[in-house]
Amino acid sequence: MVGELDGVWAVERVSGALPPLHGCIQRIHGESGTTEFPRLPGMPFEVRGLELHYRGPFGMLVDKLERQNGAYAGRATMLGREFGRFTLRRLDAMGQLKEQLVKHIDDAYAMEQNVLRVLDGMISTTDDPEILDALEHHKMQTQGHSDRMAMRLEAHGAEPSAVKQIGGVLGALAKLPLDFVRGENAGRNARDGYATEHLEIASYELLRRVAEKAGDEETAQAAREIIEEEKAMAKLIGDNWDRFAELSLKEEGITV
Repeated sequence: MVGELDGVWAVERVSGALPPLHGCIQRIHGESGTTEFPRLPGMPFEVRGLELHYRGPFGMLVDKLERQNGAYAGRATMLGREFGRFTLRRLDAMGQLKEQLVKHIDDAYAMEQNVLRVLDGMISTTDDPEILDALEHHKMQTQGHSDRMAMRLEAHGAEPSAVKQIGGVLGALAKLPLDFVRGENAGRNARDGYATEHLEIASYELLRRVAEKAGDEETAQAAREIIEEEKAMAKLIGDNWDRFAELSLKEEGITV
């Protein structure tokens, strides 16, 4: 049996002490559901009539809903005291698709912030003038990629999320710069940079397809153009493994 709250809902802040709710959704099925923020674990709750009772460690929270012109007005309460108001707007299939698109764009933005750190590590351990020039150029491109993703978020009425480290692609990227902190050499940084470029390519390939399905040609075109730049950078690293190996051995005082 389908409940009246079953579905996916966009959550929008109205007033009070609630944080910004950009990208926040509630998924409800039967007697349970989750409140989800981009790149954060879902907050599970139980549905009791028009009240959403959160489970531990958020057991002190209850959302109280009232019907309002086909949507719902909500009051967020803690230990029975109201601290904010919000609205729930049901998302149709296209609305859900666009929510997913915004999440992918947001992930791409956060990814570029991590990539800037990867490039900084490569630049700091590379003395070869030709490679160094290419890395500096790609760092400028990467900043441009970040700016483009921020603009696409703005076009969808969203903004970059505060939390940058997540699982999946960004989780992998977050581990790569640890080599730089440990003072690893040019060869290892080139290895991590090469892996990073391919993670970026994969991420933008996925973003492009989601954008096309959502009818967002501007984001799809941005992804296509960025993919070509990432492929060029991956090729540059791939064409210079001998140089990176020599630099790596030189740093250890080995001449072959």
